[in-house]
Amino acid sequence: MIADCHVHILAMTPGHGKVSAYLRKRPNVVFARFKFGIPFFGTDEQLERAFEDRLARAVNQTPELDAAVGLAFDAVHTEDGRLDDANTHLYVTNDYAAEVARKHPKILFGASVHPYRTDAVAELERCVRLGAVLVKWLPLVQGIDPGSERCRPFYEAMAHHRIPLLSHTGGELSLPQVAPQFASPAHLELALKCGVTVIAAHCGTRSTPLGDCHLGTFMRMAKEHEHFYGDTSALCLPTRSYAIPILMRDKDVVQKVVHGSDWPVISLPPFQLGVANAVRLFLTERNWMRRDVRTKRALGFDDAFFHRAGALLRRPAD
Repeated sequence: MIADCHVHILAMTPGHGKVSAYLRKRPNVVFARFKFGIPFFGTDEQLERAFEDRLARAVNQTPELDAAVGLAFDAVHTEDGRLDDANTHLYVTNDYAAEVARKHPKILFGASVHPYRTDAVAELERCVRLGAVLVKWLPLVQGIDPGSERCRPFYEAMAHHRIPLLSHTGGELSLPQVAPQFASPAHLELALKCGVTVIAAHCGTRSTPLGDCHLGTFMRMAKEHEHFYGDTSALCLPTRSYAIPILMRDKDVVQKVVHGSDWPVISLPPFQLGVANAVRLFLTERNWMRRDVRTKRALGFDDAFFHRAGALLRRPAD
């Protein structure tokens, strides 16, 4: 199965999730709405439905993909497990992400459970019953220390259910951060020791030219840990594309990377393709999800790379 393991869902209505007033004004959100033709006026229900429609259309119009993992996004929680609504700018409930997956055959359910929640293990088990194929974290934004011992029971439950963890590593620009100190993949060592398969989103790359780069740490860990991988989501952005030739030159590390797009983050063919080829692909492929696949094919990522994510996902029979 060829799967895109990193695709975002947006929710705005009660029971489905929220997008804060601050986030709605961010340039990246405004640009995405303009590009996808989502109206700037209308009810939250209409906007949510329009975004879901654009997501389903993007997946269905990418014939190279068998599936894409649509990600829930849990709220920020405090260290004692309480919901921190004031610092939660993006929230997509597991129920809504599971509903989207049920409605659209090419979309798989990616759960998100904050490990500090008092019901974290119970919620994980509920998501497993709903068909979750992985768990997604963004520690910098959600306020998670992946190396904290308080995560151990959650990791042990994940290992029991053989469900992988997709955890953001490296820089972050799209969402406000509450815990920027947890950007390094090194914080994921405890999960690996507990037997969890870990996919480090973005391979630890920086999000700005002067930001901290954790690519070296990712590459070291990919060689040291059998069940440690990285996804290539957002690597087709100018700030992160520097990592592509570095990853591909290392024959051991390139076998530990998997396909992810980070849709609806724009995919920009990097100039490693040559200026003319990059511009041509940008102008001729308007579906950002498919453009990301075609760009990585053109860069030389092989068939094994495109099949690898699908092999890591939890299957309903697991």
